[in-house]
Amino acid sequence: MFRSFCKGREQKNDRAYIMNQRYRIFQTYFLWFIDMVCIALSYFIATQIRFAATNDYGNKTLHYMVLVVMLLLCTVYNYFTDWNRGIMRRGYFQEIAAIVQFHVVMITISMAFVFFLRWAYILSRAVVLYFSWISVLLMYAAHLLYKKVIHHMFSNDLLVAKVLVVSRRADMDIVVECLHKELDSTYQIVGVLSVDDLNSDADYRKATERMTQIPFDEVFIYTPGIAQTKLEPLISGFDEMGVSCHYSLELPSIASGAGTVGVFGGYNVITYSRFRISYKKLLIKRAFDIIGGIVGLLLTAVITVFLAPAIKLDSEGPVFFSQTRVGKNGRRFRIYKFRSMYIDAEERLAELQEKNEVKGLMFKMENDPRITRVGAFIRKTSLDEFPQFWNVLKGDMSLVGTRPPTEAEFEQYTEHYRRRISMTPGLTGMWQVSGRSNIDDFDEVVKLDLKYIDNWSLTLDCKILLQTIGVVLFHQGAK
Repeated sequence: MFRSFCKGREQKNDRAYIMNQRYRIFQTYFLWFIDMVCIALSYFIATQIRFAATNDYGNKTLHYMVLVVMLLLCTVYNYFTDWNRGIMRRGYFQEIAAIVQFHVVMITISMAFVFFLRWAYILSRAVVLYFSWISVLLMYAAHLLYKKVIHHMFSNDLLVAKVLVVSRRADMDIVVECLHKELDSTYQIVGVLSVDDLNSDADYRKATERMTQIPFDEVFIYTPGIAQTKLEPLISGFDEMGVSCHYSLELPSIASGAGTVGVFGGYNVITYSRFRISYKKLLIKRAFDIIGGIVGLLLTAVITVFLAPAIKLDSEGPVFFSQTRVGKNGRRFRIYKFRSMYIDAEERLAELQEKNEVKGLMFKMENDPRITRVGAFIRKTSLDEFPQFWNVLKGDMSLVGTRPPTEAEFEQYTEHYRRRISMTPGLTGMWQVSGRSNIDDFDEVVKLDLKYIDNWSLTLDCKILLQTIGVVLFHQGAK
């Protein structure tokens, strides 16, 4: 029924027609910035070549006002035409052709402005000539480098969008081949699910239950001939997990241009998703994570100088503790902490389960005998969490989010529980600042986590961070 699937990264997908929407904002603004830099640098170089010997600009202010006009036109052209939209599918010749076309339009309109404003007397034809070929070559090189960087970036498992394909067995190979052709390297198909053996609502629901342990971010469903109502339990199950679900509206006998709702991999689709957040805000969130990660690691380095000897003298074992945790949508990563327990803590967990003070899929014990003397102090002061700033800097975690479960906990998750990891896990979160020592039911933790996900904003993150500082300073709710 389910088959793990991955074509690998050898497919360059230069013919891709859409880019992962999460990174369209990055592409739009970063390429615009690259183009502006190339234009400004080329104009400066052309000016130096022409006037290096004489330094006779005429009216120097007006000379560089021509550059300002070009930059403004570059911005307007980008805004209205989005000419870099297809950069990832352009080959070498197509790339140079697009850049030449851009320069022809920009220079032609700029010169029209220059003559209209009567600045032509200060503009050297040699500067325009030098600028034209220097800017084309410089922008071409910058665009090629950009594409190489993007391909390298999306070889990172954390950035690529993992896609699960749902279809009939007879259509599966064609659908997968089309998606590989149309989607670019920001997507990776990780598995396929055949609906041929699903005959009842219970079968469809069990199918999504079996998917909870598989890392994927989005689902593409192509099932022409199967009633939408029959697929409702399947879509509801994926929705419960918090993953985006693209349902194809395309019928085999109708051209794909007939649909109007949306496009995914060349197919007209209707997309069900609870996660409707501006990706501009997510980029800002990531920028804060990087800054916070760097600052946090500097503090960690200072703290390590004092804590490392204390941890080593207090009990046998390493200074740092690492463990596999489950991150966004099922991705595994190693989390790091200062060691606060004896080295046999994992082995002793089973014998302490009957003393668990939390109902559900978490373990908490007030006087846990596995905790060392130093460990009790660093847990109370939350100093044990500082090495996780490395996870934040890497992108495994965020400053604010939901706490990542262990693999043992995750193996018991239902679709409802899985939705709590539909966002990047964090150092702190809603339940940590809501009296974490007083919460004795895992369902309450999940409720707070889902409240955070459903109401996420940058303001909420800032509020939680400020509350976390108060919790840490006054030791409220520390484990």
